[in-house]
Amino acid sequence: MQVPLALVTKYNRPGPRYTSYPPAPHFRPDIDAEAIVRLLQEDNLQPKLGPLSLYVHLPFCRSLCYYCGCHMMVTHRPEKIAQYLKYLAREIALVARWVAPERQVVQLHWGGGTPTYLAPAQIVGLMEVLRAHFSFADKAELGIEADPRGLTKAHLEAARQAGFNRISFGVQDLDPKVQQAINRIQPYEQVAEVTHWARELGFESISYDLIYGLPHQQVAQFEQTIRRVIALGPDRISLFSYAHVPWKKKHQRLIQEAWLPSPAEKLQLFLRAVELLTTEGGYRYIGMDHFARPEDPLSRALDEGTLQRNFQGYSTHGGTELYAFGISAISQLRDAYVQNVLTLPEYYAALDAERLPVGKAYRLTEEDLLRRHVIMSLMCHFRLDIADVERRFGIAFAEHFADALAQLRALEADGLVVCTPEAITVTEIGRFFIRNVAMTFDAYLSVPSDRPLYSQTV
Repeated sequence: MQVPLALVTKYNRPGPRYTSYPPAPHFRPDIDAEAIVRLLQEDNLQPKLGPLSLYVHLPFCRSLCYYCGCHMMVTHRPEKIAQYLKYLAREIALVARWVAPERQVVQLHWGGGTPTYLAPAQIVGLMEVLRAHFSFADKAELGIEADPRGLTKAHLEAARQAGFNRISFGVQDLDPKVQQAINRIQPYEQVAEVTHWARELGFESISYDLIYGLPHQQVAQFEQTIRRVIALGPDRISLFSYAHVPWKKKHQRLIQEAWLPSPAEKLQLFLRAVELLTTEGGYRYIGMDHFARPEDPLSRALDEGTLQRNFQGYSTHGGTELYAFGISAISQLRDAYVQNVLTLPEYYAALDAERLPVGKAYRLTEEDLLRRHVIMSLMCHFRLDIADVERRFGIAFAEHFADALAQLRALEADGLVVCTPEAITVTEIGRFFIRNVAMTFDAYLSVPSDRPLYSQTV
């Protein structure tokens, strides 16, 4: 599919990724831990209890990647990691007190940082803690992020022993000059070897993370990376846009802005990568930055209407609440978001006092719930049934969203959506601009800020 460069240029502007609504910058620090306990209790006393997703944040890394926007820290002290795991177990046990025992975990993800920076025995041990406090479904999707650098086969064997069936490798770019500029040296042979190990050990799904917009990237060079990735055949690919925000991430100052591709060059990188992945690679474009094989569960979830978005991006289980553990981790309850504190001292102090380590939270209003449903329907299903929204929320859609519909007319004129009295449907081309479509329903975009809060939409 050809995406016109003129459209990309027109719509490429800062906007939320909608892993939540409202987005995380609008969470507030004025909700205490006791209020969150009450929310947990309320959620687990509902007449129809759904399944759960879990997320564990492991922030430690062996070295600093200059492009990184994650909440991470470099350490070479094993005792620091061991202490964190001890407190992580305490948080897991504390939350589990209020979780109905019949609720099953259908999805688990470990992110960071570098989860595979843990020793193999620690990987197994942490999963034992989780299984001691939560009931896991037989076919639960258990995913772990991995850095090929420093990874041994023993780490992957431990992950399989722990029950992980999905793994995501951070690849970013295979060009040596780019790798040097971002302080992440990992030869193609290393990526190929760990991929081979993962297949040999029986991981059901292998994903790669790639980044476009990095220093020294050029279209011809990035084509080589994409083709080598296609040859290795991961089941899923995430193609992320590099967000250069040195005012938020000071280590990004180590990347000289003169090294970065221009906005026009960056767009060409993206469009060429999409073209190669969907034609030569045979991948299906799911939405935003996600690609999957046609037979992959992510593709099936899109077809079956069970695709959802949470703080890990697109996933296959719709309607699950997300309980997240570790510093900076964000939970999604029935009608609230809860983000943990950001520093280790705060985290440890809260758990020493037997309190949930709450940093910020947000309790959704009825209007938030309505707009979240609309935005997530568009983000995940690329179609909004207007009559269904009116039944669910008791509104007259055209009257309630008159401003949004007026904005959508311009997008419709550009071929991004089709609007009828019955539905709003995102076109194939429109999927590349899904954040822009969703932004028409966002009531928080007018909140002023000294700095851009979000990355570019394309």
